[in-house]
Amino acid sequence: MKFPGIFFFLFLIIHSGFSQTQSGIQPISRKGNIYIYWGWNRAWYSTSDIHFKGENFDFTLRDVESHDKPSSNINNYINPFNATIPQTDFRIGFFIHNHYSISAGFDHMKYVVSQYQVTRISGVISSTETPYDKTYLNDDITISRDFLEFEHTNGLNYINIDARRFDEILDLNKIKISLTEGIGAGILLPKTNTTLFNRNNNDQYHLSGYGISAVVAANISFFKYFFIQSEFKNGFINMPDIRIAPVKTAKASQSFLFTQFNIVLGANFRFGHKHDAVD
Repeated sequence: MKFPGIFFFLFLIIHSGFSQTQSGIQPISRKGNIYIYWGWNRAWYSTSDIHFKGENFDFTLRDVESHDKPSSNINNYINPFNATIPQTDFRIGFFIHNHYSISAGFDHMKYVVSQYQVTRISGVISSTETPYDKTYLNDDITISRDFLEFEHTNGLNYINIDARRFDEILDLNKIKISLTEGIGAGILLPKTNTTLFNRNNNDQYHLSGYGISAVVAANISFFKYFFIQSEFKNGFINMPDIRIAPVKTAKASQSFLFTQFNIVLGANFRFGHKHDAVD
């Protein structure tokens, strides 16, 4: 988490400096525009305490480490029929002002608890069908496949709305460079793949919690209509109601910080009359 987070705050400081020195640049007339983009992400997560509760177990794993799951097949990134397989981002927005937009988006991240890590466990597992039948008090345990597999891989779906500010910093005629920052919030609709004690898992979409986030980005636009954008997004996710089995009484809960790095491709559209005034 620390490495991507440093870039996030460094970018914010740089943007603040640009915003104070851009008075000589003529801003782009954006008011009334609609933009849409699609792209791909990498994600990093803080450690997390994960609480599992069911008919014969009630325990917490402390400081669990995790990672994302980028696709290793390049065809999944360039084949439109495989567009939903990699870690992806989609967003559509509307400029209410030359500098401000509101937008709605879908961040399809993936979250995998790392196997064979040693973590601490507290609580009770009371089932003779598993060798983990025991009362635990801050004991060490190795997360292995016969004990736990825990993934939001289809995926860790953050559906959110945000507000963003855009500031142009460089005008090269047909190419313009802008910086943007914003804040957002939304819901988590993960499809969680969990195997606990080798039992049947649950693999259905379920509204599990909420998230809040902040983003900074650099935008390069071409011929007014097309753009490529790189983004750093930091946020907090809280999921108190994660389905881990076909029975509704078996649940997990967790919260953690995340950082995303996104590369997206997009286009701008304008409907109705042209706005010539620039605020």
